[in-house]
Amino acid sequence: MRHRNKGRQLSRTATHRKATLRNLATALFRHERIETTTAKAKELRPYAERLITLARRGDVHSRRLAGRKIQDRGVLGKLFDDIAPRYAERPGGYTRILKVGNRKGDAAEMSLIELVR
Repeated sequence: MRHRNKGRQLSRTATHRKATLRNLATALFRHERIETTTAKAKELRPYAERLITLARRGDVHSRRLAGRKIQDRGVLGKLFDDIAPRYAERPGGYTRILKVGNRKGDAAEMSLIELVR
């Protein structure tokens, strides 16, 4: 039973899942729109939105906390300098998930996750 076990396993170990979410978040902030499976997109949404909320604070401590998750300095700078000011007045809901159909190879349900304008 899964009582009190939050989140999807995504058929990965804990460390692999953590690395996957870091890489997906980095790609999302770099390109502002990525296509991935629906399960990964649903797991990525709260992860990325927490990082944007941290970036909205904009202080050194929040930059260091976000730097633990986003290890590409260019993407981290973009998050704090370009993306966070865009959402200064928005109280949440920074991402959008759009379902785009099934993948040809294994029929996995695919989604587009993007930053809201």
